[in-house]
Amino acid sequence: MLETTLAGSLPKPSWLAQPGVLWAPWTLAGAPLHEAKLDATMLSVAAQERCGIDIVSDGEQARQHFVHGFLAEVDGVDFARKKRIGIRNNRYEADCPTVVGPLKRRRPVHAEEARAARAAATRKLKFTLPGPMTIVDTLANEHYADKVEMAFAFAALLNEEARELEQIGVDVVQFDEPAFNVYMDEVPEWGIEALHRAAAGLRCRTAVHICYGYGIEANIKWKTTLGDQWRQYERTFPHLDRSRIDQVSLECANAKVPLELMALLKTKTVLVGAIDVASDSVETPDQVAATIRAAMKHVDAERIQPCTNCGMAPMARDTAYAKLRALAAGAAIVRKELG
Repeated sequence: MLETTLAGSLPKPSWLAQPGVLWAPWTLAGAPLHEAKLDATMLSVAAQERCGIDIVSDGEQARQHFVHGFLAEVDGVDFARKKRIGIRNNRYEADCPTVVGPLKRRRPVHAEEARAARAAATRKLKFTLPGPMTIVDTLANEHYADKVEMAFAFAALLNEEARELEQIGVDVVQFDEPAFNVYMDEVPEWGIEALHRAAAGLRCRTAVHICYGYGIEANIKWKTTLGDQWRQYERTFPHLDRSRIDQVSLECANAKVPLELMALLKTKTVLVGAIDVASDSVETPDQVAATIRAAMKHVDAERIQPCTNCGMAPMARDTAYAKLRALAAGAAIVRKELG
């Protein structure tokens, strides 16, 4: 009950990448970089376990970005041919690679770090992949008829990757779909079916993470435009509750999401974001416990996993791990109360 986990990324050590920024440049190259990525993965898993986290992850230590880390080994994506496009429904502009031909994985993308994480972990292991809708929202397209066709092409590649991760021993495969909080009409039209294609045939647990973004300036600024209540989940949760995905990860702590919207997830495990990734203030265990208790008014405790709101890649390492310790301690308080 109340197994703790995290949404995905953690800060990288300074000997691997520049600290304190998203898209952190690597400090090494070649074989030393490859070795350092795997070392950082194993150290991250061990650190999470020391913090008391029940379902650990690789911390995305071997990737610069949750989407582009996967794209790096996909034929048909031209990183030299970048176009400036609006992403997340024009929330901001970015220079994005272009899809110029049929998509195909050159090799398993994340198998090595998954094996390293599995070897280091004594507990359940989660591994995150970008979702199809979010991937196509992060690319220019010069090959496929439209973004729907391209999304299902990516979903097939993600499924190949996810099946391999399952064989390595990953217990939970999570697909990150922040685009689900932006393209509200397209989620039921094709987004969930693309997600089903990505998760097809998996016997391990499957999750989808939907949040309001990293604690970076562009996302914080966007949140100020959303008003006093953030009700995007109200439109997506009923569809996700009918989906074949097992778990839904959502933003909660210090957010303006009406907590009663969690009740729309009647059949899913709910990963309740109890750690604010947009603030360097470290939550107390009592604050985490209060967030969990608030969620329990709408979701049975047996279906709650206390989690972080989003990834913590741009955060200082000591702050991020202090937040994880608070997450574990807060969950322990509520578990003790429940007996």
